[in-house]
Amino acid sequence: MIARLYGKLILKQPPALLIDVSGVGYEVEAPMSTFYELPEPGEMVTILTHLTIRDDAHILFGFASEGERSMFRHLIKVNGVGPKMALTILSGISSADFALCVQNRDAAALTRLPGIGKKTAERLVVEMQDRLGEVSDVISGGTIAATGNPPVSDAISALVALGYKRSDAERMVKNVSRDGMQSEELIREALKAAAK
Repeated sequence: MIARLYGKLILKQPPALLIDVSGVGYEVEAPMSTFYELPEPGEMVTILTHLTIRDDAHILFGFASEGERSMFRHLIKVNGVGPKMALTILSGISSADFALCVQNRDAAALTRLPGIGKKTAERLVVEMQDRLGEVSDVISGGTIAATGNPPVSDAISALVALGYKRSDAERMVKNVSRDGMQSEELIREALKAAAK
């Protein structure tokens, strides 16, 4: 099993990445939340992976954090949810927000994700209830919030409270974040950038 790749990012074209590892190019499919964390092509990158083997293909899926990969692995165990749908879920909602939807039994919120109908959303809520304890690290925050930077975490939370999706809020804050910025300044700059 290929668990991790470290190499030069050659191409990032959602949902595919191309990573050169010692002269071998690995094609990896990743959720949008991972794309927001990636450097520009030509930079070195570390991606956690999950290998799926089918009769007609071997497909690598890549993730920026262990929490994302863990959530992906639990999602594909749900009846009727394959790897592509799991990527769609992780691209449309942060792992933390997904976990909150499951905890609150909010299937209606999950139906807003592309390709998720009412029955699938209800199945996700029921089947993921027991698995959330195994991915509790995901509930505590997304990839940026986990860096231990309170102003960044506060700014992301504030943007989510204003109605932005968590993945969008993380991206907005990351784009304007500089060392020493306080949460109010991060929020103001993120909203200014979004208005352009």
